[in-house]
Amino acid sequence: MQAEEAGHEAAAGFDFQELMVDPAFWAAVGLLIFLGVIVYMKVHQQVLGSLDKRAEKIAADIKNAEELRLLAEAKLEAARKRQVEAEAEAKEIIDAARREAAELAADASRNLAETIARRQKLAEDRIGRAEADAMREVRLAAVDAASRATETLLADQLAGKGGAAQYAASLETVKKALA
Repeated sequence: MQAEEAGHEAAAGFDFQELMVDPAFWAAVGLLIFLGVIVYMKVHQQVLGSLDKRAEKIAADIKNAEELRLLAEAKLEAARKRQVEAEAEAKEIIDAARREAAELAADASRNLAETIARRQKLAEDRIGRAEADAMREVRLAAVDAASRATETLLADQLAGKGGAAQYAASLETVKKALA
């Protein structure tokens, strides 16, 4: 019977004893036991749950990053708008300052021209007065010289009573003419 069993096993090509010492068999048995424990302990569900949680966290992080990006873009747009407004306001201020400076320069030029004209008029008035004073002094000097010369001439010509009366009348005529 043993011979029959041995022949039967040899014919099938299966040796149970050899199988028991074969390391590959024990590795396969260990793998099957390991896989059975994993399935029994529902480790695959825990791994999938952990992966799902991580995927949800990543999705939340992506959503948060998208919101932050949109917020940053909105703030950047607001900052650009404020910059454009500030540049426009600065340009308006510069233009207003230029206009005001031009007005001040025109006022200063006008005031300077008025001051120069006023001073020129004052100088011309002073010159006119000085000329008039000089003319008056020259006339007075000429009248005085003419009076003395006439007085001397008449005194020489009219050396008497009649001469004194004629002298006084002539002196009166000259004074009236010069006055």
